[in-house]
Amino acid sequence: MLPEKRVALIRLSVFSSVFTVLVFVATVSIVVATPATRGFFNLGETMVYTAALFTLNPLIATVAGGLGSALADLYLGYGHYAPGTLVIKGVEGLLVVLLVQAFKRVERWWRPFLIGMTGLVSVLIGVYGCVFYSGETVLAVAGREIVFTIPKVFWIGLAAALAAIVLLIGLRIDNAVGFKSIALLLAGLEMVTGYFLYQVLVLGYSAPVAATEIPVNVGQALIGLAVALPLVEALRGMGIRLAGE
Repeated sequence: MLPEKRVALIRLSVFSSVFTVLVFVATVSIVVATPATRGFFNLGETMVYTAALFTLNPLIATVAGGLGSALADLYLGYGHYAPGTLVIKGVEGLLVVLLVQAFKRVERWWRPFLIGMTGLVSVLIGVYGCVFYSGETVLAVAGREIVFTIPKVFWIGLAAALAAIVLLIGLRIDNAVGFKSIALLLAGLEMVTGYFLYQVLVLGYSAPVAATEIPVNVGQALIGLAVALPLVEALRGMGIRLAGE
């Protein structure tokens, strides 16, 4: 019989390796280049989040997210992003685990939390849109400029509609699933912010140029959430587990 600690170390090494490979494969499977920042869109978050949610192990999530993603950068010829990716994606996976574990202690507060956060975000969207994105706007399409006006009521209506949709869906879902979604969104925010800062501070891009990749990274995070959360819930529903919750 192997000592218990040695068995645990072997299991940790195996799971870390498996999920590192899964993150690598997911990242290189579909690649859409973003020439402005010499970056690319990928599906890596689907497995970064899956590794974190499925194992709930901070070390596995950090290694798989950081190393798997950085190796993919090197393999695809985006080595200039590899050092940043190693840290950003590693922290992203770690954050998911830490936040899920923290939120487990306050699951009963899901409804008041959801209502409060929805109200805050809706107000911010409405105010930010009314102040910065209302009025005459110029959109450049295929070398032509299209001038149109965005009224303030548009942002107010958008904020109200988003609040209604979030509350309608959020109040019907399980408390644990709701908080896991929040954990993934916050981890995704770290990833988006991390790459923006890396592009500006390390790669030397101007803030406006770096900002062009923000929607791409937001899309990666949302797709990651949409795939990982139901996938892990389905696996757990089938009784497949690597770590208890």
